[in-house]
Amino acid sequence: MDKKYDVIIIGAGFAGVTAARELCQAGFSVLILEGRDRMGGRTWLDDRFGSPLEMGGGWLHWHQPHIWSEIMRYGLEVSSTPKVKTVYWMSDETLHQQSVDDWHRMMEKGMHAFLDGADRHFPFPYNPLKEMELLLEVDSITAGQKLEQLMLPKELHELIYSIWSLQFSSTLEEVGLTQAHRLAALVNYDWKLVLRSSSAFKIKQGTKTLIEHIFHDAKGAHLQFSTTVSNVKKVKEGYIVSASDGSEVLGRAVIAAIPLNVLNKIAWMPPLSLKKQEASAEKQNGKGFKFWARVRGIKDPFIYIAPANHQVNYIQVEEIDDEVATIVGFGCDASNFYPEMETNIGKEMQAFLPQLEILELAGHDWVADPFSNGTWAVLKKNQLTKYLAELQRNEDGVFLAGSDYASGWAGFMDGAIESGITIGRKVSDYLLGN
Repeated sequence: MDKKYDVIIIGAGFAGVTAARELCQAGFSVLILEGRDRMGGRTWLDDRFGSPLEMGGGWLHWHQPHIWSEIMRYGLEVSSTPKVKTVYWMSDETLHQQSVDDWHRMMEKGMHAFLDGADRHFPFPYNPLKEMELLLEVDSITAGQKLEQLMLPKELHELIYSIWSLQFSSTLEEVGLTQAHRLAALVNYDWKLVLRSSSAFKIKQGTKTLIEHIFHDAKGAHLQFSTTVSNVKKVKEGYIVSASDGSEVLGRAVIAAIPLNVLNKIAWMPPLSLKKQEASAEKQNGKGFKFWARVRGIKDPFIYIAPANHQVNYIQVEEIDDEVATIVGFGCDASNFYPEMETNIGKEMQAFLPQLEILELAGHDWVADPFSNGTWAVLKKNQLTKYLAELQRNEDGVFLAGSDYASGWAGFMDGAIESGITIGRKVSDYLLGN
C-alpha cells in the first residue's frame, strides 16, 4: 500500500469535502480522491466571459438550512438576480407578455392542483419515507400523468409543464410526481417559493469560495486530483482503493461521494447490494442543460418561458451592464446541446428577440461528463420508494454521500452538505464501533 487512512473519500464535491471536514475534526485521517482537476463536483465556478460563471449548481435560499448555516459560518455574502417585472411566454408560436404578478395569478390555480396532496405525502420533509403507504401509490405516477389528469387549458398546461421541466431538467413523463411534492414540502408547499429557491439568490463570491472554506477546515485531509478510482476491494484491514493509474491506498472505511449515475463505473468487491446496482443502472433522470450568454439588445430584466419541446425553454437575465446583458438559460434535453455554437440556442433566442446580438455562449454538458453522466438528481417514478432507504444504508464500511442521496434538498447543494454531515457522523460511529 502507498498509504493507509481511516477514511478514503471518492469525490471532492460538496458532500465529499463536507464529510472530510466532519471526520478530520473528529480526529480521523482522511484522503480525498477526485477525478477532476478541481473541487466542486457538479458545481463549477468558471471564467468564460472574463467574469465568474456558475456552470453547474449555484442558486440557494435561506429555506435551505445546511448551506445557509455554512454561509453564516464563513461570513459569505449573498447576492440576488435583478428584480424582474415582465414574464414573456410562448404558445403556438405566439409571444405573450405579462407582469410577474399577473403571471402568478394566472398560474396559481393550476399549480395548486398539481401539488395537491404534497402535505399528506411529505408531512416531514426531512423524513421523506415516513408515509410509505401513501408514497407507494403516488410514486407510481409520473408528473406528466398528474398534469394530464388536471385537464387544464392548453396554454396553462404548457406553462406548468415547462416550469416543472426546468425544475426537473427532464420531461415530465420521465419523472415521479413525488419529486414535485417533495420539493414543495421543503418550502411549506408554496410553488412560488420552489421557483425562488432555485433561481433568485447565490453566493456573491461563488460556490468555489464556499467549498474552499469547508476544505480549509478539514485540517489534515489529503486531496489528490486527476485520480479516477477503478475498483474498491474489501480486505481484512478495511478496503483497498485502486486508481486507474495503478496506485492503491488502504482505508478502514470508504465514502463514495459520487453521483448515482456513475456509481456502477467502479468495480466493487464484494459487489454493492443488488438494489444499489439497479438504482445506478436505471439512473436518475436529470438530462437537461444550462447555458450562459452575453448579448446586446436587452434593456430590462425579464423571464422567458417556452414550451418544453423547444431547445431552450427558459431564460432569465442575470446582469445588465452598459447595454450588455448576461443571461442564463435551460433546456430539458442535452442531446443537441452545443454551448459554443449559435445553432439552436441562438435561433431560439433570436426568434424571441430578433434584435438580439449574441456576443458569446458558454456551457458544460453534464450529461456527457464522465464524472456525472447527468445533471442534478431527479428520480423517476417508483425510484424514491424503491431505492432511497437502501442508498442511504452503509454496507460494512462503504457509505454513499451526495445530493442524490439526501433526505431533504436532493439535487441541490444543500442536499450535498446535509449528506456530507450525516455520513460524516455515521462513518465516525462506524469507526468507533458505536
